[in-house]
Parts: sequence; structure tokens; C-alpha cells
Amino acid sequence: MSEGLTGFTHLFNAMRPLASREPGPIAAALEEPGAYFGIIVDGEHVAAPMLRLALRGAGRPMLVTDAMPPVGGKRSAFALYGARIEVRDGRCTTADGTLAGSVLDMASAVRNCVQLLNLPLAGALCLASASPAAFLGVDNWLGHLAPGYRADMVALDPDTVRILATWVAGMPSATA
Repeated sequence: MSEGLTGFTHLFNAMRPLASREPGPIAAALEEPGAYFGIIVDGEHVAAPMLRLALRGAGRPMLVTDAMPPVGGKRSAFALYGARIEVRDGRCTTADGTLAGSVLDMASAVRNCVQLLNLPLAGALCLASASPAAFLGVDNWLGHLAPGYRADMVALDPDTVRILATWVAGMPSATA
């Protein structure tokens, strides 16, 4: 993009909506082949039809989680900028019900891409690995399974998209 912008965080969230005469940042992200944009595929932040629309654009989508402290832990409440956030019905919300982050982990984001967006598993996995590695400029050693690349791997059950085993730098790690 002309001013050097290459990435959009949490496409659609806290952004001016698409409008016919003022398309705004969402249209910019979707029209520019060199732009990367993060999407939160949790079924809460953005409706599935909007995410499917984004995937048809020229921009380069990547999965992000917007994960908050309860992910991977046992706490159901935490403080964010002095406000109490609670997990209710699978959503992180303020006392008045405003969405405040997510309880989404990356494996669930991949699973949601397959189930909610009808992406093939291989495509969903690229959104979680190759695309973010390219955006960060580390795709010459991360984000792919190839000789010379760091062997960070996840074995998934292809039917349920559940984690079976993980490896970090080729070494087995704790399985979720």
C-alpha cells in the first residue's frame, strides 16, 4: 500500500463497516493483494458470511485468536484495563455483555474454518501457519514442512480436527 501498511488486525472488529461510498479499511484489506489481515473465526466476533466474503478478496488472510487469559487455564474471570471480564457461554464479556477478547485457541480456529467456513483442512492450516509466517517475514524457516525449516508440527484427526500430538523444533511436546 502506498504508505507502507501491510497488515490489518482483527478484520471487521472495531472498524468502520463497509459502506457503498466510503468502503474504508475493510475494503482496502480485501482489495490489496499485498495486504495481510487477521480474522477471528470463533463464531462470535464476525459472522461466517462476512468471513467467507473476506476469504474471496485479494488480500491475504491469517488466523488470529484474540485469546485471553482463560485460554489454556482454569480462570473464568480476569481484569482488562481495569474492567472485570468474565467468560459466559463461551464468550469473554464485560459486565454489560460487550465482547472483550475470546476463548479461542488456534486448533479451534482451524476447526471452525473447516466447519463454519467450509474450507478444506489444508487451506485452514495454511491460514494458521504459512500466511502468518509470510506476514512476519519468517517464511524462509517457519510455516512449512520442508528441509531446512523448523519442524513445528501438529498431528490432527482429520475428521474432528482435534489435536493428537505436537512437536516444537522436531521435539515432542505436551499434547493438548
